[in-house]
Amino acid sequence: MSVFHLHTPLSQEDVKKLNAGDIVYLSGKVLTARDKAHAQIRRQGSPVSLQGAALYHCGPIIQADSVISAGPTTSARMARYTDEILAQGVRAIIGKGGLPGGPFLNRAVYLAYPGGCGAAAAAQLRVRAVHFQELGMAESIWELEAENLGPMVVAVDSHGRDLFEDVRLSARSAGETER
Repeated sequence: MSVFHLHTPLSQEDVKKLNAGDIVYLSGKVLTARDKAHAQIRRQGSPVSLQGAALYHCGPIIQADSVISAGPTTSARMARYTDEILAQGVRAIIGKGGLPGGPFLNRAVYLAYPGGCGAAAAAQLRVRAVHFQELGMAESIWELEAENLGPMVVAVDSHGRDLFEDVRLSARSAGETER
């Protein structure tokens, strides 16, 4: 396990040096997106460049341009958008609960951020801009400036390793040996 301090936009080289189990802290621009924002991007394109982006599955609470809370939401709901969002240049998706590893191969990583840490994340984030504001606070795309956002665990790396799948396989194997 290694610890990395990375800055967005992320390059392909940044992503390739990360391995499942590594710890990452991110600085620079981080974009939030949940279900409705992904659907809106699919329909009309992204209002901001996704090249090298870190996309955070998060519905932040913002008050007077300050981030009050920014905990991760469950990424599985956005799984159907993963391949196309990565094809637009996103190099890291941040969330909780995992995503299927296949789309990440040779192009991106999935970073698991601990659930229940919304206030801790908020302390590491500043508002830069908001897009698709008509979707409401939680569903808008918030362009945030991060300073050492983390710690996050590389749960799916670009080399084909998926910690969530490892756990599923281990649990199945343990269940079979108990029979």
